[in-house]
Formats: sequence, C-alpha cells, structure tokens
Amino acid sequence: MGVNTNARDEAPREIRVEIGELALQGFRVDPERVSAAFEQELSRLVRAHGVPLAADGALTVDALTGLPPLPAGLSARRLGQELARVVHEGLSGHGEATR
Repeated sequence: MGVNTNARDEAPREIRVEIGELALQGFRVDPERVSAAFEQELSRLVRAHGVPLAADGALTVDALTGLPPLPAGLSARRLGQELARVVHEGLSGHGEATR
C-alpha cells in the first residue's frame, strides 16, 4: 500500500493511494462491488480528512494491522464502505503501520 503526496506548505495538492490487494475472507459478496464501494468511500474520506500519516510528505505502508474486525453478513456496498473506513483509520494513525 502506498500513499504518495506532493506536499508543499501544509496541505498536499495530490494524494494517491495505491492498494495492491484487498483480501476478503469469510464474506460472500461480489468483490467488484466491494471494490467499487471501497474506492468511492476511501476517496471521499481522503478528500474530507486527508491522510494524517502522510502529513510530512510521501509515505509507503506495507501493511496495516491492529485494526478492528468487520462483521460478516454485510452487503457488498456496506462492506466496501466499512473497509474503507477501517483503512482510513489506519492511515490516520490508528492501528499499526508496517513501513
């Protein structure tokens, strides 16, 4: 997972988040719908709140761990949204980021 910013002054002008793989184990949902909802919600969260861990410049994170589990039985849309929120929480300094 990489977060690239072109930081000038205090606010980055561009934020690009690249996610290599989303592994969904224990969920019976359409992965493409999950991915679309995830991308839409993560984009919204990054626009609204930025990426606090990347406030000082470019950041590359190999893995985010120590994040809360997601409940089984969610719809594809809801799972994508919740997953985006959990990932954004990790990029906000909650959980443990492996660099």
